[in-house]
Amino acid sequence: MAEYKLTTPLTDEVIEKLRAGDMVYLSGTIYTGRDAAHKRLMDMLDKGEPLPFPLQGAAIYYVGPTPPPPGRPIGSAGPTTSYRMDTYAPRLHALGLKASIGKGKRSEAVKQALKDHKAVYFGATGGAGALLSQRITAAKVVAFDDLGTEAIRELTVVDFPLLVINDCHGGDLYAKPDLKAAGIG
Repeated sequence: MAEYKLTTPLTDEVIEKLRAGDMVYLSGTIYTGRDAAHKRLMDMLDKGEPLPFPLQGAAIYYVGPTPPPPGRPIGSAGPTTSYRMDTYAPRLHALGLKASIGKGKRSEAVKQALKDHKAVYFGATGGAGALLSQRITAAKVVAFDDLGTEAIRELTVVDFPLLVINDCHGGDLYAKPDLKAAGIG
């Protein structure tokens, strides 16, 4: 397992280096989005409207942060269960999204989209939202303010700690090991 310090926007060359199990410290701009925001993004795409942020090389963090305490740009910012966005993710990856960030397993369709479009799925530590928020230096709503905590935000992150769960080569950190191949089963 390797460690990388990466900065957005992400490129094919960077994504191709990553393998399931690698540790990544991500810096730069990432965007937030959960179920309701993803549905609206799909509606915009269906209508031919421009999206509120550039997808090319982007990373989306599945999070609904809490309100910021005094002096901080954001409150607790722990990951949301990712499979809730699995219906939408393949389309976004096809349009240039390079990374999604959340917790839990992804569908086969998402894993195939990661391979087809040179993208990656990062896991963020669930239950550590207060700690993760310390890696966020700026936050502003860029779309769907009416969704409150689920509005799309542009976040500036510095050394945001992530683990590669699914890579663009078909690697899956959550896959069961083949016990027979290992001589155990």
